[in-house]
Amino acid sequence: MRVKPAAERAIKQRHPWLFDQSIVRQSHEGRSGDLAVIFDQRNRFLAIGLYDPDSPIRVRLLQYGEQATIDQAWFRERLVSAGLRRAPLQNTKTTGYRLVHGENDELPGLVVDLYGKTVVIKLDTAAWIPHLWPITQALAEVEPDLRMILRLSRKARYEAETSHGLQDGQLLVGSPIDGPVVFYENGIIFEADVIRGQKTGFFLDQRDNRALVEATVATNKRLKRLVNVFAYSGAFGLYAARGGIESVTSIDASPAALEMANNNFKLNRNNPTIAATEHSILVGDAFKMLSELGAQGQRYDLVVVDPPSFAKQKSEFGRALNAYFRLATLALAILQKDGILVMSSCSSRVSADAFYEIIHTAADRRNRPLREITRTGHAIDHPVGFPQGAYLKCLFAFAG
Repeated sequence: MRVKPAAERAIKQRHPWLFDQSIVRQSHEGRSGDLAVIFDQRNRFLAIGLYDPDSPIRVRLLQYGEQATIDQAWFRERLVSAGLRRAPLQNTKTTGYRLVHGENDELPGLVVDLYGKTVVIKLDTAAWIPHLWPITQALAEVEPDLRMILRLSRKARYEAETSHGLQDGQLLVGSPIDGPVVFYENGIIFEADVIRGQKTGFFLDQRDNRALVEATVATNKRLKRLVNVFAYSGAFGLYAARGGIESVTSIDASPAALEMANNNFKLNRNNPTIAATEHSILVGDAFKMLSELGAQGQRYDLVVVDPPSFAKQKSEFGRALNAYFRLATLALAILQKDGILVMSSCSSRVSADAFYEIIHTAADRRNRPLREITRTGHAIDHPVGFPQGAYLKCLFAFAG
């Protein structure tokens, strides 16, 4: 391939994506997963990556500057490097974390999440499918005796099923799964449905924010009641319970997720602080549930709002800001004076500045000005390797 000058500059800066409109010339049409080699205008090697004829991201770049053979040994080297970045987690009683964070670990479109001795390989593009075997073999070398599960993005699922016979949730290596897998996060026990659950079964990226919620509760003894909105399997509530909160209300639209939340509380009943916490669930739409709690006069000392991505495309930016505004408004309506609001965004389409501004705007319009405690970003196992890789932001603030 030959590319436009702007694309050459981006590649030299190790940007992981080459878009279709940046390609000036290529030798022939490739198949999904073929290795595409990019040269500059003077026929010097620039990079090599995975070709995807069905995506505007035509090539996901793997290797820059120097030529290399993309094989099992190459994958093993990348996996080892990724593991070393996460070495500090070994001292935190944590067995569930992200081992490979796609582009940010120089393996674009590939996610590898570890849950104890079960690993979930998630493909965001079918271009990874021809390389699945050497990846599993490299993983087996780095982490022996793993069970490996395949998860596929919606985009990758169709091609995988029709061309390769692979299915989302398929067992690749190891013994079959009988129910959820169990793992530890900062010493708390969780279960994850790695076959059918959201993402790869758990929201691993919020680990540090959950720990900060626990520390916040532990150092503010007046915090008694928590509502956890978009609770999924109840992780924020469990951390707050270990910190000493007296009651947790978990809200989610999924009955299965809230059943898992109840199970997670039961798994940790040997911890006396968690066992003493009253846990209740509310099944339903978060906006509706918050409105009903407000109408009932319910008030909480701590409100955690961790919504899904509202802007997966640039065109959804305005709608996302409106959703954040509504959620912040509804959350503040049930938050006690000088209570604490914890609110996050996982959309890369919404910048941190835009997110924080809309939350403050909602608070000011309700005459509940916020006094910020902190703003947080990505955990160690979700590194940011390029601008578009930054997606997670979270605000901790007192509300007047």
